[in-house]
Amino acid sequence: MSLYWPIALIVSSGIFYHVCAKSVPDTINPMAALTITYLIGAVSSVVLYYALNRGGNLLQEYTHINWTPFGLGIAIVGLELGNIYMYKVGWNVNSGYVLQSAIIAVGLLFVGYLVFKEVITWTKLVGVAICIIGLYFINK
Repeated sequence: MSLYWPIALIVSSGIFYHVCAKSVPDTINPMAALTITYLIGAVSSVVLYYALNRGGNLLQEYTHINWTPFGLGIAIVGLELGNIYMYKVGWNVNSGYVLQSAIIAVGLLFVGYLVFKEVITWTKLVGVAICIIGLYFINK
């Protein structure tokens, strides 16, 4: 299996996601739209679980759950709602996502250091500085 297929999936899904998020009609409450989103997501997840795990037992899998699916659920709702409102208040696709991604990347640098004991190198700090400079130019 290729090392890059997950990146291709993320990139193609991410682009499609932002097209969809920016296209949510003003006539629907974003939370109502998200109920459909998560219904489709739940059905897709069940179908993919059984398609990729022949003979799998989803209920048995649930016995291994810890706090993370609940945290992911809360985080995903925050991400989705934030993105929809980001576009509703007027952010452009080509700058809003870049801004949030750069800020998240910088935040994760410190989370990685503080929570997961990952190393912060000079090259990572230079990368942060470049991100900040890039954000300046993107938002100019």
